[in-house]
Amino acid sequence: KMEVHVLVLDVLLGQKVVIVHCEGINISGNFYRNKLKYLAFLRKRINTNPSRGPYRFRAPSRMFWWTVRGMLPYKTKQFAYMGRLAYEVGWKYQAVTSTLEERKEKAKIHYQKKKQLVRLRKQAEKNVEKKSDKFTEIFKTHGLLV
Repeated sequence: KMEVHVLVLDVLLGQKVVIVHCEGINISGNFYRNKLKYLAFLRKRINTNPSRGPYRFRAPSRMFWWTVRGMLPYKTKQFAYMGRLAYEVGWKYQAVTSTLEERKEKAKIHYQKKKQLVRLRKQAEKNVEKKSDKFTEIFKTHGLLV
């Protein structure tokens, strides 16, 4: 499986790849289990007229090609945002929701600042703890700290 992953990365980078002796490729799992899985895959045809496809390959080279093909990205359909579509057909509240989005951005910036302050406070507590170690030992010996 890992070798196929490396091969797919090479293909994605634009390399031409040639695989020889595909019949020697190892498939994880029991032979009988893999045979049942592939036979189930072969059965998936058009019920009304199986000769119309989809055509399943039986050669090891094409089986491997089909596996690699499934790992490669493909172009999907384009999309449209519902808000833009609604605005262009008459929705009047796009400006209101955009101000709410601005509020979310401000809250995000505030949260980042707050996290940084908490981090700095913890660092300051550690620094003070290092300096006051000898005093805490004295207090503990006299019973003033538990």
